[in-house]
This record gives sequence, structure tokens and C-alpha cells, in this order.
Amino acid sequence: MEYIQNRTFDEIAIGDTASLVRTLTYRDIEVFAVMSGDVNPMHVDAAFAKSDLFHQVVAHGMWGGSLISTLLGTQLPGPGTIYLDQSLRFVRPVVLGDTVTVTVKVTEKNVAKKRLLLDCRATNQRGEEVITGLAEVIAPVEKISRPRVLLPEIDLNRTAQRYERLIEMTRGLEPIRTAVVHPVDTASLLGAVEAAREGLIVPVLVGPEAKIRAAATQAALDLSRYEIVPVEHSDAAAAAAVAMARSGEVEALMKGALHTDELMRAVVDGARGLRTARRISHVYVIDAPDYPRALLVTDAAINIYPSLADKRDIIQNAIDLAHALGIAEPRVAILSAVETVTESIRSTLDAAALCKMAERGQIKGGILDGPLAFDNAVSEEAAKTKGIVSPVAGRADVFVVPDLEAGNMLAKQLEYLAHARVAGIVLGARVPIILTSRADKTLARLGSCAIALLLARHKAAALPSLSGGAA
Repeated sequence: MEYIQNRTFDEIAIGDTASLVRTLTYRDIEVFAVMSGDVNPMHVDAAFAKSDLFHQVVAHGMWGGSLISTLLGTQLPGPGTIYLDQSLRFVRPVVLGDTVTVTVKVTEKNVAKKRLLLDCRATNQRGEEVITGLAEVIAPVEKISRPRVLLPEIDLNRTAQRYERLIEMTRGLEPIRTAVVHPVDTASLLGAVEAAREGLIVPVLVGPEAKIRAAATQAALDLSRYEIVPVEHSDAAAAAAVAMARSGEVEALMKGALHTDELMRAVVDGARGLRTARRISHVYVIDAPDYPRALLVTDAAINIYPSLADKRDIIQNAIDLAHALGIAEPRVAILSAVETVTESIRSTLDAAALCKMAERGQIKGGILDGPLAFDNAVSEEAAKTKGIVSPVAGRADVFVVPDLEAGNMLAKQLEYLAHARVAGIVLGARVPIILTSRADKTLARLGSCAIALLLARHKAAALPSLSGGAA
């Protein structure tokens, strides 16, 4: 058993020292942020930190200060120490991977009050000072020796890791020229600029120029490198952006500060829109911390009560997206409230028909099964308990919902109750359409743009096989 013990006031001499060494990891930053509530983006948002003073994620200043407290409370003087005063000067930042050596040194003893003054300093692996300061403590007068308390393990539900991997998958790909529709608020404008900084898109800002520039001023953004297509209002912005996509001037659309139905009205216009032979549908690409793979939930935003033919296209769109995201043979769960085909529940009949359509080659590139209740789609144990033998149960990649209401509720429940990150994209049009929400975090916005880039480049790479080239 490991013990922790102190050094009493009488045992301590001027010049005595104690040290500890710690290497900063991102887990340290996350734990400190959770404990303190300090979510300053320079510490926890890699995309933001790139544009900040230090151009990378840095440790919270008080993370280093807490290491000094650790030394005083556990080594010199150790248990029984009472903290009275602490001054700190932060000389330079501590960045990920830095190895910090923290040292405290006794410089004064006050015999009457049993107080110590200690010089405190931290240096990095290059010997550079990162923190200096002075601490004043009351030292213990009685010897204390106790078994070291074993701390509980901290299980961090890390969100957005899959979005980070998506962004990494785009490295080396040419960014897609993207019409950002009506970006007249700071959230939508910042999302476009952040995606441009990550090399995901080349934004073309379509909307009222005065409002776009006002939003840029409010967000302290320099728009000098970005093209602005001035139009009068949001309807005109949607029409102009769709026209640019039709003519090949842009490869994708990105929703700004306008309603989804306003943008989609221009997209589905029979004469001037972006329709193809495929039904247009929406997919939420969801990063849920407790599920071992991404969840593709469809359709939760476009088709309210899809028909059987609509669902065929909805599934094919999602399978094609899964291929672009590197899932070679996605498992598709067709969801319902029950696992048996039941005449009174239409979604179970649709599920049975869709599985048969896949057997006959009307849906290609994935493994389908249904009807499946959600618990059986995500949990092999739940499926086994119910006696369900299925190549999809417990391992689904794509979740096909009965209707928009069910899909929207499912996605929002995962987002708000399961700490999932949600990115949305519209498929089946001539170009990918990036749907973002004002509530989206940075990585969710970047994830949506990364998905669109991977989809556009995957589609382009697949084109030769359509004319007899290599598959």
C-alpha cells in the first residue's frame, strides 16, 4: 500500500525543495474544463485555437497552478498544510505534449506563526519558465502518514471524435466551391469561414452585402479573400445560389440564416431547381459517444410521410453517402415499433417490401433488415434476447425512420440526452446541400462541410466507372 506523509514545520529547512513532472494531454484539458466549467475555446476548440494568439490549443493557466497546489498538499509540506496566499505569473503557454516540471522551494520560515514562504516555478522540456510565483502556507506541526486515497476513474464521453476523423479524411482533397446562402448572422458566417480555414470549402457568400459585412464586423472577420454575390433578400439568395449550382459555378450549397423550407423551395423548383431522377432526402450523420460507429438517420428533415418508392430512394441516398464516408457495405436498419411484419403498422410492411427490393437489386450497396425496433438495431444483446438473428441487428450504420416526425425526435433525443453531435446534409440533388443550425458547435459545422467534400469528391472519382472505366 502506498502512503502519503508530510514534513512538519520543524523538519523543514530553508532551501528544501520538492518537484513533480507532468506531460500535458488533451485529456488533462478536458478533465480540467469539466471540473472548472472553463470552456474558453482557446483551450477546448481546436478550430478556434488555430486563429487565436498561440495558433494551437493551450492549457488553462490554473492547470499549472493546480500542480503547485498538488506539491504543497502532498509533498512539501504535505498533508495538514493550510494555504494562505499564492501569487502566479504566467510567462508562456503550456501546449499539448509539453512536459512541465513544477518545483517549490522554501525561502523563509516564520517560527512564531509556523508559516513558510515558498518560491514556485514551472518549466517546460526546453527549460523555459512557464509559471513563476510565491506561496505562503501554514505548515503542519504534527506528523501525518496516511494511505494514499485511490481516486475514481473518470470516464469522459468524448463527443465529435468521428467528426475529427472525417475532417482528417479530407486532407489532401481540393476544397469545394460552396455557395453560402444568406449568411447574414455571425453563426452562419463564422461557420463558413471556419470551414474555409480548414480547407474544406471555398465560400461564395450570397446575400445582402450590407448585412453580410455587418455580421462580419460583429464577428471580427476579414472577408477580403471571399467572393460576395450581392442580392436583395433571402429568397433571391436561394435562387441565385441554386442557379450557380445548375451552371456548375459551385459544387455545393450551405444554408445560412434562412429557413430550410425557403432554401429547399428553390432547390426543388421543377424548372430552375436541382432535382435529379432520385428523390431528394436528408441524412443526419450523428456522433453518439456510447455507440461504436456513426449513426446515419434518415429522413428527418425533408420527406414528411415518405411512400415506399420514396423510401427506396432515401435508403439508396444514405447508402451512397455511407460509401463516400468509407463504409464499404453499410448495414441498414429499417425502423418500426416492433420487429414483426404487422398489417396494422404500415412501417413494418414497408420494411418487408424494402428488404425484398434489396434482394432483387432495386437497392444496392448495403445490407438491409427490418422491421427492427431501435433497441434491436443498436444492441446485439437486445436482439439476442428477442431471438432476432440478423446481420444488421446491434450493428446498424443507417437508421431508416418511418416518417419525418420520428426521425427528427430520434435525432434531437440523441443530441440533447445522449450528448451526441449532429450534422445534416441533403442528398439526391445535383450538388450536396449542407444544412447547419445556429445551435451547432464548431466541429458539427466542420463535420457537415467535410461530409459534403467527401461526397462531392467520391462522386467525381466514381464517374469513370459509369462509362466503362475502372470501378
